[in-house]
Amino acid sequence: MSLKLYFAPGACSFVPHVLLEMSSADFEPSMVKLHKGEQNSAEYQAINPRAQVPVLVNAGQPITQILAIVLHLDQIFPKMNFLPTDPMARAQALSTLAWMNNTVHPTFTHIFMPQKFSDQPEVQAALKPYNTQLFRSMLGELQGLIQAAAGKGQPWLSGERLGPLDAYSLTLTRWGTMAGIAPEAHPALWEFVQRVAAEPAVTRVMARERLQLNVGTPA
Repeated sequence: MSLKLYFAPGACSFVPHVLLEMSSADFEPSMVKLHKGEQNSAEYQAINPRAQVPVLVNAGQPITQILAIVLHLDQIFPKMNFLPTDPMARAQALSTLAWMNNTVHPTFTHIFMPQKFSDQPEVQAALKPYNTQLFRSMLGELQGLIQAAAGKGQPWLSGERLGPLDAYSLTLTRWGTMAGIAPEAHPALWEFVQRVAAEPAVTRVMARERLQLNVGTPA
């Protein structure tokens, strides 16, 4: 099996990066420096014309989008149980993963890159505080999911094994600190992501990507 992951430090590509590290598979991590525009190069766009990360290349075939990549990794590493096997639990885990990717994630993009949504400076300025409040409430919802899982005796969001929901939780919480949302605003969430960060595979990925959890100054 020939696996290559194109990732950007601190981006949502952290999620499959963690899963691959957990799998102990022989994979090639390839950094894409978004701040230098490497995603816009002809070479990279030949792999992903949308100029986004992550991209997982398996035996020469590129796979894009978090949901597709996570499902593929779950299928090729079935013993890892990245996602639950019970049909209802699996559907619920995928529902949460989709929410993280199609709702929470884009809300942060409105904060971090408002220029993607308007070319008017006054609109861009208004997008940041508005979406920061939305993002803060979504982190509160995420904290509620973590507390509900703990209430059921689950150590991780989707069950007994660390998985994509946990890695994405770390990413979203870390982004919150970039938006000026103090970790103390969601103490159960912050405690949880610190526990995620302490897992050996996660620690190795964070070291490779040179990440720290709290990267912002509270507003």
